[in-house]
Amino acid sequence: MTKLSVNINKIATLRNARGGNVPDLLKVATDIQKFGAQGITIHPRPDERHIRYQDARDLKPIVYTEFNIEGNPQHNFIDLVLECKPEQVTLVPDAIGAITSSAGWDTVKNQAYLTEMIQEFQRHGIRTSIFVDPIHEMIEGAKKTGTDRIELYTEAFAHQYSLGNERGIDPYIKAAIFANELNLGINAGHDLSLDNIQFFKQNIPGLLEVSIGHALISEALYLGLENVVNMYLQKMK
Repeated sequence: MTKLSVNINKIATLRNARGGNVPDLLKVATDIQKFGAQGITIHPRPDERHIRYQDARDLKPIVYTEFNIEGNPQHNFIDLVLECKPEQVTLVPDAIGAITSSAGWDTVKNQAYLTEMIQEFQRHGIRTSIFVDPIHEMIEGAKKTGTDRIELYTEAFAHQYSLGNERGIDPYIKAAIFANELNLGINAGHDLSLDNIQFFKQNIPGLLEVSIGHALISEALYLGLENVVNMYLQKMK
């Protein structure tokens, strides 16, 4: 079964909007794991507009499933990851001030830099993943960095699926087959939801993990957090 890692950035956004500690990020992370999710994902950004760096430190002792920290490997981020030593670090090429992730890495242009980062994290026993578009050249470039996994950037699939175009998954199927041939683990994330996750999972060979935040938290406003976590788990069996 594909693992579900829940991105809790939106919980931090809601907390920060009022100040104080409501909702309690640590309690939500604990509950999400209790409800059956196999991982917790956070994506701290330099401005700390949602997840704060201290949140990562506070979460480390309570995440007993898989802790995944995403972000652009700039100095403060590198130091944070090496301090917290999550099970996985996912490298994302965020521009400073970006609202959300909008593209995968150019793993050819940035190959030397990514290789250096991958080696540093792996030296500390942290599994690595690189955020990439479903393009063979970018996946091959990722392989050359020595990364353990890639995370397929799924916004394009989600958009096409919402328009009724199921063929939008074709580049992802081809990308997954190629990644499997290269012995790269496959994660996926961005705009996956209850509407599209089952179709995506059923068509992507070797899908190890999905990271879902915005849609899951939004759906939970109507359906309840425990219910939504279990709905995802059922769809990914």
